[in-house]
This record gives sequence, structure tokens and C-alpha cells, in this order.
Amino acid sequence: MDYIISAITTIFSTSFVTMAITKGISLLYGALGEMMTEKAGNMNLGIPGIMYMGAVGGIFGAYMYENNWSSSFSPFLAILVALAFCLLFSMLGGLIYSFLTITLKANQNVTGLALTTFGTGFANFLGGSLAKLSGNDGLAVVVRKTGKAFKTTLPFYEPMANSNSGFLKTVGEVLFSYGFLTYVCIALAIGLAFVFNRTRWGLNLRAVGENPGAADAAGVNVNAYKYIATMAGSAVAGIGGMYFVMERISGVWQNNALGDTGWLAVALVIFALWRPGRAIWGSLLFGGLCVLGTCMNVPDQTKEIVRMLPYIMTVLVLVVTSLRKRREDQPPQSLGLSYFREER
Repeated sequence: MDYIISAITTIFSTSFVTMAITKGISLLYGALGEMMTEKAGNMNLGIPGIMYMGAVGGIFGAYMYENNWSSSFSPFLAILVALAFCLLFSMLGGLIYSFLTITLKANQNVTGLALTTFGTGFANFLGGSLAKLSGNDGLAVVVRKTGKAFKTTLPFYEPMANSNSGFLKTVGEVLFSYGFLTYVCIALAIGLAFVFNRTRWGLNLRAVGENPGAADAAGVNVNAYKYIATMAGSAVAGIGGMYFVMERISGVWQNNALGDTGWLAVALVIFALWRPGRAIWGSLLFGGLCVLGTCMNVPDQTKEIVRMLPYIMTVLVLVVTSLRKRREDQPPQSLGLSYFREER
């Protein structure tokens, strides 16, 4: 009973909601990136590694700008440089995966797992090297100025935070106390839902994922769609990694900083049944479950059980959708399969 009361008290606290949203947005970026890739028939299990590469890319760009490339700090330029390196590093990971699986027809599952190992190791190596250069005994890289720039809130948040109304303060804290990437992510999810279902490009992409032979016969460039979707998906997932270190942990990098964020993002894709709109509320649910154990005043064993809940829920969704056998709830038919044009 004490645990239940502790959980209820935690869930209705403002700090819990804001932490859940911040954690959830990082998962949503990763899930949207994987959805874009899987809609084209590519199962990229390298998303966790790509998120690490995007995260350390943002940290690298921010560190170089703060310490070597500027005499006076500009928040706009700091964000721009960090984003540029984030996209460069994460899209490099996407290019590696695309070349191996689309051009060379390598096994997608093995390639993805190898990319996760590579991306995590690459990020830890580069992050550790920067930490030694920064004089922090190799423990951490700190770019708090850039982290603060990313966390700059919307203009109307400050008046709400300073209001005498407790209701306005709460609404402001829960809805408007985040950096711009939070709102970009929500807009991106809504935009992708529209693109997948209401545009010619989205319909062609889904056709490539469902039946690449038929799409090819209809004049769709299958490899081009696969490359574009995988590279763009990697870029989006990489932003999720950078968002985590800039927004959630305020511009501080330590080895293995993302933990299991990447794998949770992959699980969220399944939980959301490959639908960007459903992934929005799914990310908030996953984010809440991830931080619930941390916020609750319970033994460590109970916290570990709570951290397992997102994965358990994903398994349950898989079981239910398999039993219902609704085609619209299933993954793309060609997911994970290489396309050989001569076998059309």
C-alpha cells in the first residue's frame, strides 16, 4: 500500500511530469527515426548506436565551439554548430548501415547490432578523449552554455512562471518549460503521420516497405527511397540522442550516458504499431515509466521492476496484435529483407 501511495503522489507531481516529457521526447525522436527506416523495409537495430553518435556529435560540436571557435558566446551559433555535428555523425551511421544492407545486401539484423556496438564504442571513445582534453580527469565533458541555449524556453513561459496564479504556474511548467526541440519533435510526429498517409512520397515509401518488387515495377526507385528514408531516419534519431544530453542532463557527457534509451525507442516503434501519432502518447507513457522508479521512494528492487514495465508492455502489444491478426497493425511485409531486383 505504501508503494501505491508513493507512486500516486509521484505521478501527480509537476517535477515528475516534466521529467517524463523530457525522457519521452528523446524516445520519440529515436522511434520516429526508426519508423522512417522501417517504412522503407529496413530494420535498423543500429538506432541505439546512431543515437549515441548523434549525442557525442552534438557534444563535440558544442565543445569545439565553446573552447576553440568563439571569442564571444552566441547561443544561436552554439545550437547551429552542435546540430550540424549531430546530423553529420548520425547520418554517417545511417550511411554505413545503408551501404552495407542496401547496396551490399548484408543481413540487416547483424548489421544493425554491429552498428549499435560501433556507435556506442565510437561515442565513448570520442567522449572520453574530449573529457581528458577538458581537464576533468576523463570523467565528463561539460558544455553547459550550449546546454542552456538548447533549454531556452518559449517567450511566454517566464510571465506564467512568475504569475501569482498557481494554476498558470503549473500549466507553464508542464507545457511550456522546455527547449524548442521538444516542440519540433511533436510537430515532426504529426507531420510524418500526414506524409505517410496523405502524400505521394509517403505512399511510395510504404509501397517500398510492403512490396519492393511491385513498387519497382511501378517505376519507384526502390534503392533511392531506402537510402533517403534510412539516412533521414538516422538524422532524426541522432537528434534524439543529442536532445537527451543537452535537455535532460544539461550538456554533460559521460560514457554510456544514454543508457538503454535507444532500445526503448525501438520498443516504442512496436508499441505504437508503426504509427507516429500513437508514438506521441506512447513516448509520454514510456518516459513516465522510465522516471517513475527514480522518483519513487522505494527499494532498488522495486525500481528495477518499474524500469522493466515498458518492455513488458511492448511484449503484450506484440502478443495482442499477433492474435488479432489485423493487417494494419503489422509491420511492413518486407521488413528486414534485402531486395534483389532480378528476383522480381
